[in-house]
Amino acid sequence: MTPERYQQIGDLYHAALEIDAAERAAFLERECAADEDLRREVESLIASHEQSADFIAIPAISVAAELLAAREAEGPKGQVVGRYRVLSLIGSGGMGRVYLAEDTGLGRRVALKLLPEHFTHDKNQVQRFRQEALAASALNHPNILTVYEIGEWHGRDFIATEFVEGVTLRTRMRRKLSFSAAIDIAQQVAAALSAAHAAGIVHRDIKPENLMIRPDGLVKILDFGIAKYAEPKRMRDSKESWIKTATGVVVGTTAYMSPEQARAQEVDARTDIWSLGVILYEMIARRLPFPGKTPTDRVAAILEREPEPLSNHRGRLPDKLQQIINRALAKDKDARYARASDMSEDLRALRATIGDERPFRFALPAPSRTFFSRLNRKAIAVAALLIFITAVGAALLFRSRSNGRTESLASGAAIDSLAVLPLANVSNDPNTEYLSDGITESIIGNLSQLPRLRVMARATVFRFKGKEVDPKAAGRELGVQAVLVGRLLQQGERLIVKAELVNVSDGRQLWAGEYDQKLVDAVTIQQSIAHEISEKLRLRLTSDEEKRLLGRNTTNAEAYQFYLKGRYFWNKRTEDGFNRGIAEFKQAVEKDPNFALAYTGLADSYIGLTFYDFAAPNESMPLAKDALVHALSINNRLAEAHTSLAHILVNYDWKWADAEREFKLSLDLDPNYATAHEWYAIHYLKAVGRSGEALKEMKRALDLEPTSLVMNSFWGETLYFAGRYDEAIEQCRKTIEMDPNFAVAHWHLGLAYQQKRMFDDAILEFQ
Repeated sequence: MTPERYQQIGDLYHAALEIDAAERAAFLERECAADEDLRREVESLIASHEQSADFIAIPAISVAAELLAAREAEGPKGQVVGRYRVLSLIGSGGMGRVYLAEDTGLGRRVALKLLPEHFTHDKNQVQRFRQEALAASALNHPNILTVYEIGEWHGRDFIATEFVEGVTLRTRMRRKLSFSAAIDIAQQVAAALSAAHAAGIVHRDIKPENLMIRPDGLVKILDFGIAKYAEPKRMRDSKESWIKTATGVVVGTTAYMSPEQARAQEVDARTDIWSLGVILYEMIARRLPFPGKTPTDRVAAILEREPEPLSNHRGRLPDKLQQIINRALAKDKDARYARASDMSEDLRALRATIGDERPFRFALPAPSRTFFSRLNRKAIAVAALLIFITAVGAALLFRSRSNGRTESLASGAAIDSLAVLPLANVSNDPNTEYLSDGITESIIGNLSQLPRLRVMARATVFRFKGKEVDPKAAGRELGVQAVLVGRLLQQGERLIVKAELVNVSDGRQLWAGEYDQKLVDAVTIQQSIAHEISEKLRLRLTSDEEKRLLGRNTTNAEAYQFYLKGRYFWNKRTEDGFNRGIAEFKQAVEKDPNFALAYTGLADSYIGLTFYDFAAPNESMPLAKDALVHALSINNRLAEAHTSLAHILVNYDWKWADAEREFKLSLDLDPNYATAHEWYAIHYLKAVGRSGEALKEMKRALDLEPTSLVMNSFWGETLYFAGRYDEAIEQCRKTIEMDPNFAVAHWHLGLAYQQKRMFDDAILEFQ
């Protein structure tokens, strides 16, 4: 094959990667014309290049939520592959589909990667698939994905690996990383590469999409799909050696490609070191060192230009950090680090000098709690299953198998504050994992409607998720008088829930119950929880309050399914998510035209399109307002709907008096709705100069959600607008301690620094 042919294949391969996967076939058919050999070579390379969703790149909570958002159309779901029972599809890439599965022998969750059926007769594809498995299984390092088994099922190869809960570095880099976190991540990757190189394996495609970060900060390298042996040479020459890409063909991802890769030259361990240098630069500067609009532009930059100094993008950099990156990005590979272990040690030493050796940690992405996301604190539902847990205390109403029991409250010890801790899922099934979260949230939403009962918000209690917590200790920490705890188990088409209400003062059990019900029967108990729990706590609903509670929900299971999907897509905060949410909410109201919360969700989706600049305000805001008017015509006592309407009135219509009326009405209907207090403070009171009232409302929001990053940050902003700059700085710093990567708090802190004329500090925060 001529050099020109190699270049033709490489150029076409990179151009194809820039095109949406759905359009690649047509693109290749057009570009390759009758040259079938050319097309075959390019498709082979594309198959080796697995996309960012590939190999466990989706956190478990998203996988579970997706199960209820769309039905899987194909695949071995429910079947047993080897000893692994397939639970759900996680994602797919060029070299296969990845499923969440359960190891029936050990009871653990695994990721199961299956070679596509249409590749089983292609010797090259089979060998590439096995190459990935062998490359990963040959390594034993905490920062490299662990391979449990390589096997065959019905003529198809599979790889069983550990299931990693986390996010890709690409996802994590959407928010600013501290120097310490970036150095920590790079050091872990360097240590893993050192182990791979010592085993004679060069990855050749190190990029943010192939790096997974767990919540505890541990980094995992994924996707050895185009790895190759580097040493010793005898292994490459042996008959058992893995299939090699023809010399002269460019393999890798353009932006992270070393100069020798770009020139289609022989590569060794130093090409991975270059790629890691690019990633480290990108984490710090928040841009690529060798940018370009096209793959060709990027390759030209890699070969011909030097990256801008990091100080151009981020101030106060340690000199040693720039030196490490310069050495990793030396165009002459002989001037680079010879070994990844040397780079790892330099990074470790650097981190020790910056005074922060704490492990890098972060929270798994859940539905965002910023801005519009908090609207769904009480609105979200889990289809017909959503209300099952309302059976806590509903034994007298339904003929379920229940051994509920109650102890009377001590005289004079009426409960007026309560926390619902996340239900513990004991099913080891992502479906019920998502169900347990949604059910917990529905309890919070419904109990929040009860008069004279303060219920801790979702953002406050979900930090206890997955932990063995003493109810008394949790209650004292949260400042409540009672704690509701429970466990959930799904067995086929039945749900078993055990729950108990604990008095925080003495640990006494106020109530307990065990329920075993069919899933299809769960919807019948959706309107009982507030009434039954109020009975247990000696809280009485007036007829008006009971009517308001009943008017929130629907008895139509299909409508709840669509409503759930709508809220799920809405929480993605993407243009596609909002549009798909709109479609689901529309179907919900078609199934139940009197489902007011679904109209509220429809409005929130239109608002989201405008808020995130996906649609012009004059296009989506009138539609949002129409949906809210419809919701309120059905049920004019929905606090969520009045709050959203107030937002439109103040930010779009500029009808200030009408907006304040809606805010006040919302707070009259639900004094514990933190979002209403927050928006009233920051969108209205602050804007009209009523700082004292804004402080009062924002403080109330913070009291309701004391661990919410959003509430803490906007409390700092409210202090700032009140001219209390020192207090604002202290509050924003406190918020950043809770999550150093929360950009909103950095922005508010920068504003306060400006007013104190601390301009250098302000610039750092804004960056």
